[in-house]
Amino acid sequence: MLAVSPPPRLPLLTFTPLRAFPPLPPRRRGLSRRRIRRSSTPLVLLRARAGRHAGIVIDVDEMAENGDRDLPVDVSFTRRLPPALTVGDGLDALLRAANEVKATPPAGARSGVIRFENEFDLVSRYISSDSHLIKAYGFVDMNYVKESPLVEEKLGSYYFFIPQVELSEFDSCSILSSTLVWDDSISHKFEDAVSLFESCFDQIQNSYDSSASISHKGLVPSYISGDAHLSETGNAQLVYLDAEVLASIDAKASVQKENFLTSDQSFVRFSPQLFLYSNMELYLQRNTIEFFIKSCSNINLAWASLIVEECVRLGFTYFCIAPGSRSSPLALSATGHPLTKCISCYDERSLGFHALGYGRGSRKPAVVITSSGTAVSNLLPSVVEASQDFVPIILLTADRPPELHDAGANQAINQVNHFGTFVRYFFNLPPPGDQIHARMVLTTLDSAAYYAMQAPQGPVHINCAFREPLDYTNQHWNVDCLRGLDKWFKNSEPYTRYLRMKTVSAFGNYSCSVMEVLEIIEKAEQGLLLVGAIHTDEDMWAVALLARHLSWPVATDILSGLRLRKVVNSLPGLDKSILFIDHIDQILLSDSAKNWISPDVIVQIGSRITSKRVGMFLETSFPSSYILIDRHPCRHDPSHVVTHRIQANVAEFAASLCRCTFQRKRSRWTEILTILNSVVSQEIMFQIHAKCSLTEPYVAHIIGESLYGDAVMFVGNSMVIRDLDMFGSGWMDYTTNGNNVMTHHFPDFVGTAVAGNRGASGIDGLISTAIGFAIGSNKHVFCVVGDISFLHDTNGLALLNQRAWRKPMTIIVVNNHGGAIFSFLPVAKTASPQILEKFFYASHDISISKLCAAHRVKHFLVQTKAELHDALVKSNMEQVDCLVEVDNSIDSNANFHRIMSMFSNYSTSQYLAYLLEAPCLKSEVDAIPVDRIDSVECMLYRIQLSAPRTSGLSDGRFIHEGFVLKLRVDDNIVGFGEVAPIEIHEEDLLDVEEQLRFLLHRVKDSVLDVIPLLRGSFSNWIWTSLGIPPSSIFPSVKCGLEMAILNLLASQQKCSLFKVLAGCDPLGRDENVIEYSQNSSGSIQICALVDCNGSPMEVALAVAKLAAEGFTTFKLKVGRRESPIEDATALHKIREVVGYQINIRVDANQKWTYEQAVEFGSRVKSLRLEYIEEPVSSVNDLIKFCENSVLPVALDETIDNLKGDIIPKLHQFVHPGIVALVIKPSVVGGFENAAHIAKWAQLHDKMAVISSTYESSIGLASYIQLAHYVDQQSSIVSRIRNKDKCRAAAHGLGTYQWLREDVSEQKLKIHASPLGDGIRASVEDAHGYLHHLNINNDKIERTYGEEKLRSYSIQVDADDCSYLVKLREAGDHTNEKVVLLLHGFLGTSEDWVPMMKALAPSARVIAIDLPGHGESQIMQRHKNSEQFIVTVQLVADLLLKLMCHITDGEVVVVGYSMGARIALHMALNQDHKIRGAVTISGSPGLRDEASRRRRVAIDKSRAQFLMSCGLECFLQTWYSGKLWNSLREHPEFNSLVRTRSKHKNIKALAKVLADSSVGRQKSLWEDLKHLKRPLLIVAGEKDAKFKDISQKMRMEIMNHAECGSDGPKGKELCEMIIIPDSGHAVHVENPLPLVRAVRKFLLKLY
Repeated sequence: MLAVSPPPRLPLLTFTPLRAFPPLPPRRRGLSRRRIRRSSTPLVLLRARAGRHAGIVIDVDEMAENGDRDLPVDVSFTRRLPPALTVGDGLDALLRAANEVKATPPAGARSGVIRFENEFDLVSRYISSDSHLIKAYGFVDMNYVKESPLVEEKLGSYYFFIPQVELSEFDSCSILSSTLVWDDSISHKFEDAVSLFESCFDQIQNSYDSSASISHKGLVPSYISGDAHLSETGNAQLVYLDAEVLASIDAKASVQKENFLTSDQSFVRFSPQLFLYSNMELYLQRNTIEFFIKSCSNINLAWASLIVEECVRLGFTYFCIAPGSRSSPLALSATGHPLTKCISCYDERSLGFHALGYGRGSRKPAVVITSSGTAVSNLLPSVVEASQDFVPIILLTADRPPELHDAGANQAINQVNHFGTFVRYFFNLPPPGDQIHARMVLTTLDSAAYYAMQAPQGPVHINCAFREPLDYTNQHWNVDCLRGLDKWFKNSEPYTRYLRMKTVSAFGNYSCSVMEVLEIIEKAEQGLLLVGAIHTDEDMWAVALLARHLSWPVATDILSGLRLRKVVNSLPGLDKSILFIDHIDQILLSDSAKNWISPDVIVQIGSRITSKRVGMFLETSFPSSYILIDRHPCRHDPSHVVTHRIQANVAEFAASLCRCTFQRKRSRWTEILTILNSVVSQEIMFQIHAKCSLTEPYVAHIIGESLYGDAVMFVGNSMVIRDLDMFGSGWMDYTTNGNNVMTHHFPDFVGTAVAGNRGASGIDGLISTAIGFAIGSNKHVFCVVGDISFLHDTNGLALLNQRAWRKPMTIIVVNNHGGAIFSFLPVAKTASPQILEKFFYASHDISISKLCAAHRVKHFLVQTKAELHDALVKSNMEQVDCLVEVDNSIDSNANFHRIMSMFSNYSTSQYLAYLLEAPCLKSEVDAIPVDRIDSVECMLYRIQLSAPRTSGLSDGRFIHEGFVLKLRVDDNIVGFGEVAPIEIHEEDLLDVEEQLRFLLHRVKDSVLDVIPLLRGSFSNWIWTSLGIPPSSIFPSVKCGLEMAILNLLASQQKCSLFKVLAGCDPLGRDENVIEYSQNSSGSIQICALVDCNGSPMEVALAVAKLAAEGFTTFKLKVGRRESPIEDATALHKIREVVGYQINIRVDANQKWTYEQAVEFGSRVKSLRLEYIEEPVSSVNDLIKFCENSVLPVALDETIDNLKGDIIPKLHQFVHPGIVALVIKPSVVGGFENAAHIAKWAQLHDKMAVISSTYESSIGLASYIQLAHYVDQQSSIVSRIRNKDKCRAAAHGLGTYQWLREDVSEQKLKIHASPLGDGIRASVEDAHGYLHHLNINNDKIERTYGEEKLRSYSIQVDADDCSYLVKLREAGDHTNEKVVLLLHGFLGTSEDWVPMMKALAPSARVIAIDLPGHGESQIMQRHKNSEQFIVTVQLVADLLLKLMCHITDGEVVVVGYSMGARIALHMALNQDHKIRGAVTISGSPGLRDEASRRRRVAIDKSRAQFLMSCGLECFLQTWYSGKLWNSLREHPEFNSLVRTRSKHKNIKALAKVLADSSVGRQKSLWEDLKHLKRPLLIVAGEKDAKFKDISQKMRMEIMNHAECGSDGPKGKELCEMIIIPDSGHAVHVENPLPLVRAVRKFLLKLY
């Protein structure tokens, strides 16, 4: 039997007001797409009385045939509602949305699914791929009995239902949703569905606390009423189906459990007859408790059993038991209860901390049971920590009876008020006796539990005295002491229930004090949200909502859970709705930043702040208002700055503020603070990754990327938590398993809980606490501690061995063989090394590996970055407990911390000065003003060289060509850049021109918000402003564009490009800031370039001539002669003629074998060469040459060949024999990349040489200023590292000698220094050249700016209709190469504009608005004729006529999605007019009739939905599908959707959707075998569906072509390209590789 509560089908009219809620309690587990398995957690069903209406119920056995029941419903959509913080807000929003639909039901829809936020037999009718969140739940091998209704086991049967209301938990949120379904075909009309929905909703609304945050526990118990029957179905395993699963199941196959998916996530499902829940602690009524207690063998066991049972009823089921005799009754009762979990440890101190950890993880107390005496005293450290940090614990300590006290009895000490003020409650229970009412025991425990859980939470202590017997010995007791417990025995509730009156806090009903706080926040100009220790996903969610609402910067403590967040969007800059300031601690290293920040209002959430520097800043910042919010009422204000103290949970506070409307805009102060955070973040990242050795900051920085899935962190005290707070970072390209439904919702990250013992901040008990935290949170815990902390709690390893009720743990021990934190304290500067080692560092050589072996714990010792990475991967894969020991030393750690702090300090001061002093940033208004680029011009130049280029691949011509870019903000602000690829570049001039023409369209009107040389800033600008993946832009183009923008900024700020790169001088004279020591000459030395053609004497004389001109450094090209011996002879001749007063470099350009390089080296080792550049091509040979040769080596091409993030890849070249890096900005991708490569070189004591590639004086003048910046950077690096300043490098800009002509009318000044220190170029001259630049028009071949497109319309007539076509055209209209571009559904010809401009030099490019889209019109010609159908074939025929209007020749058709289907049809059926075709994300159609029939119904349903609900609602649903996952991450997604909403003729659009359905189209799979025209198949790398279709298309064509058919061979006929970094919408997501592919395809055709 198949039951669908409100059953959805394929197009889910999922009017799904999808409610997003704060994350649920930490016990849940994420959705797991694992195959069926038995679950240890029982599934509980609540069955309503039989008379209740059941909604749609379909008995498969009673249906003779399906008819149209396998087709989707008429209307299906999902509506997503804004986030909410409470269940009341969520349900109210659902009800409002449902009432809106009730008031305006979808017109003409006989069936539908509306969900407020598969294909398997009949269920698939209601499950849609368009609404992937809708699932059908049910049971296999279970039978549904309608008459009862009951669910009973029956082999071969199955039962499925779709809940009307559903609460589900995911990684970062909970989702409350409702689904409304109707189907006239089975007499369940829309009105019936609404009535049923309202009935179900009324029940739920009456069963929850409206002010509570969303949780299952609030919904479940109160839903159980007298007319319902509760039962536990232990054998039933809940399975589910969604569209993806249904698509993979053969409908004709038998129903097997293995076909379905299961979920371990927590959930609540409501439907008319069934209520199900899982993973929640709601216990079934048990009638055995009364008998059990009354049958206890003695009164001690009876009291102990009452205590344990009451703990269980209170929800406290985890018992930590220390071995002991006096506590035997409690231990026996706890271990004998069926619902408890018990753990034991021989060390009470470890056990106490373990209970503390459990309380941290579960947010409810563990129960600790100990014997008497010092066993109780050993709990004191954990009790202190729990008290200080508000963690609940129930302490049940056994004691001797009163008569044994003060009598010398063994283990009898005074345990009354043993923990003093560190417990919230104490009670001394008398020894058990039947003269005392047992009710007293229950009320005592209930009272203690109330104090433990009431704010301020903390430990409570009940001292339990016992007389013997302490075991099961029979001793008569009178059960009359149990009188009054009859009701207690019959239910499962605690004896005393502490109730709190609900308070109503509606908008506008705040108290005067709260209104004062709201007013303060409203008036804040520089508000800062400071997030301290928060502990739940719910709180993280609330902070995220509040931060977005306020638009304040958010400074995150490591314990906030927001620091190690996992960012779902892999590319930066997508979600700027929350401005995280993760590195406030490091920003405050700069005195200038500290003085500047000055917030006027601080709102602190969570009362623990880790950073001492932040605490000191708070003491001196003196904001006008300081508001602290926390659950407890205690004064946590060590700086004494709090002006307003609010006791509330985060969700309550955030919900109150989010109900208020703040007129909020981002201020200039906020933007600068955000940029400073990026500066520090990039500096930290660079320093950590540039350091080759494994450091403690590296461990702290990368540990976040090891937190897979639901992993969380427990962090120790001392240095590890400080390192994490200073250097910790989240997972910036976190990818989910595909089930994270929030990937395109707010927020775009998943929080990661981080816990630590920060109450008293001791280093004891940390391992035990972490193990308890793992059990309490039910997550994979990464524990990071120092070596001393680890040694302090090695007994905790005994608890680690008891791996019950938890997931595997990874313990990371940072072992620097002592207490490293003391090396950072003042005592380290004054005490002797011997005193420090012995009495502070506590240095040791204890073997941690042997300790692990003793406890049978897997151990990894890591000493390198690679070893650490491998160990963390293994720990995740092997799913066992393991300990990773990171070996380090105190001295190296202290030095690296010092260097990192100084770099962070300097970078902060430098960029802050730039941001405050830049003219474009000085403004009266709050927001940072931004300029837009008004115009873009590109000029192709051709100039004469004095000699052929020395690249070795030159064709020998004396001609050099390139492009000059000219950007303009206004008439007086202009920036020039140069793009001039040569033989060494991968791209050629045509490639470059193509990209430049494309970029012209994108760059114009873009916002100029680049921060010079800030790592990632320029790439981020390319992505966010231009919408292009930075990796798709050629390095030379990227360099030229960056050059133009930097020169534009220099022009705007009326300073030199060097000043823009170097920034302004720091504002203050900070004590630790290293300032630029400006080179007095402001110039760089230039190395002469010599081509070693000619005899040795000729070469020597050429060098002598250049030396006479003033050159002191020369680079000679070698490796071009017959033998390296000849090159060595030439060098000897140079030394003989010129002497040793010049520096000589040689460049072999990787032309030698290893043996030849060694031969050369042996012959020139006495010539004192500065270095030999690239002697061999192999990296291994290069390193071997360094080891076996005395010659210094420099890298050049080796760097050029590195792709992606270069810095980590440079570590293989740290060999001291490599002394220099030659950096070509046009090859490595621009100034930003070049500067960072140079900085890496300087950090590793290597020379950084900036080199040109025969650019004109525009490029040379820019490189001169970059080279000067690199020299100054070298000075800074040396001073910070306490190294001697390196000799300034002679830069490789000697190609200026090759310029016989130039692009400018004036000449760049480069001349000999009067001081005799070589040929030099000054920054002042270079700046003057660019500032007064006049282009020599005689050297310009052609100039183009933004090309204007031609727009016109053509009418094409068919038999039954006329088609008025809107066309856009680019390129020469006389060009015989004609390209026709066809957009996809919802698109227009405007989609192709950038691509048209890029292809315009190659062809005449025409884009059209397809029927029903844009400005095209399709009209019926005869009123009396039957309604025509706009099929793919009809459109293809109309386009054929259109092409005849346009040209007499053949046409290349390029189509995307729907346009690709049309293009393919034309290529296969109209080949007489088609020269070739390009299909982008296209399909030949569906092969089988059943699939086509179903798809027709789907598209018809979508069309009806479009007509019924309007375009806006349709677009929301259309683009929520998985097909658009990557497009939703694109920065232009919202803009694209807005353009789609401009379609005016909705009726025509809906008609095209239905008529041109892929289900109506003839399948072209067979026709592919007869393809005659070349076909280029294109798909996006991330589009799995169409990538698979594309591969099958190619195989179909290739297989047939190879079978001997006439015509072109398969490779000539069909080519397939997968475009990286793109999904379905390739032409939007990554257009540049597509443009290149199409242009090359055209070259093959013509």
